Amino acid sequence: MFDVILYQPEIPPNTGNIIRLCANSGVRLHLVKPLGFSLEDKQLLRAGLDYHEFATLSVYENWAQCAERFKHRRLFALSTKNTQRYDRITYEPDDAFLFGPETRGLPTDLLETFSPERRIRLPMRPESRSLNLSNAVAVVVYEAWRQMGFENGR
Repeated sequence: MFDVILYQPEIPPNTGNIIRLCANSGVRLHLVKPLGFSLEDKQLLRAGLDYHEFATLSVYENWAQCAERFKHRRLFALSTKNTQRYDRITYEPDDAFLFGPETRGLPTDLLETFSPERRIRLPMRPESRSLNLSNAVAVVVYEAWRQMGFENGR
């Protein structure tokens, strides 16, 4: 299945919601430090309900450590700054998706390490700044999973 990477996530309920999403879709979740919260945070645990035990979660000390893990995989970086729409990609099993922190998104220098075809965005109205992180992750995960015929789903 797929992998979702949260680069320096800041808001515990968003990560909790993403944990629940990953548990329900079979997606593996990866968190890159520094985190804006403790993994024992009450809001994180409340948002994830009792799904934490069903999610596959890995934590990395920094981006270099995480990037090493994915160096032989197709990795897509999501940002409102990108031009390629997420729904125009044909996804493959084991693709991975990188999302930035809620208040600032992925740093420009990190985005620039991705080739243009691996930098994707979700469409929004021109006057909008961004979508909620957990909503953006859900949109991308379900599109990629839909393309796989919702394999292992019911």
